[in-house]
Amino acid sequence: MKPSSQQRLARAKFALPSFVTLLSIACGFGSIVISVDNAHIGAPDDYRLAAILLVLAGVFDALDGFVARATNTQSSFGVQLDSIADVMNFGCAPGLLLYCYGFAQMSAAHPTLVRMGGLACFIFVACGALRLARFNVMVGRTDPRYFVGMPITAGAACVASVVVAWPDPATTMAQCFAIIALMVAVGTLMVSTVRFPSSKHPRGKVMLALLAVCLVLLLLLQTRFFVLFFLLYVCATLLLNIAWRMGWEGIARPKVYED
Repeated sequence: MKPSSQQRLARAKFALPSFVTLLSIACGFGSIVISVDNAHIGAPDDYRLAAILLVLAGVFDALDGFVARATNTQSSFGVQLDSIADVMNFGCAPGLLLYCYGFAQMSAAHPTLVRMGGLACFIFVACGALRLARFNVMVGRTDPRYFVGMPITAGAACVASVVVAWPDPATTMAQCFAIIALMVAVGTLMVSTVRFPSSKHPRGKVMLALLAVCLVLLLLLQTRFFVLFFLLYVCATLLLNIAWRMGWEGIARPKVYED
């Protein structure tokens, strides 16, 4: 028997979140293609475009969950597809982007440095995969107001913001070592137990004021704003965790589950 129009509509509704996830994968794959094609050319605009595509992938990544909740079509298949997409979009794609951006122009003069850069980018990718695996098995076992470790989407945006702000590829050893330090540091934060505030944290007047300040800084600093934002985001989070260890209770600390 042929399915009725209502059954076809129900199937299409369940496919919609997965389609949005595939759009996210398309952006991540596009970023990879642009990074590889531009590796030996070093065009700044192409590197910036590859980084912007990662941001767009993050937008679609947020939308697929919203669409699934809005249409009541959450499924285990969608969860698995989203997790696989996150590994590629926010692990492999930014790792490859930073490798091409930071080390492709140095391959002839400093081959050892290039290998170090490749290792640092792999550490970022590996930490991102471990972060996602830990998140998947800890769902429902941690305080939803906080992430355990930096989310992989924030980690990808953090490293991509450097390319958006300074799209000219690295040409000095100092710049290469800075990129190596960035990739290792962000990777370490992803697999750490540092608690990062999530979007489920209660919003108040302070959050609205911070949003207004961010909008003003974005207008003033433009592309450099994102580097400043993630620098302050990481520093403020680390200071908050240190304050909790010292007994400060000004902001509610994460609940600890025995399981």
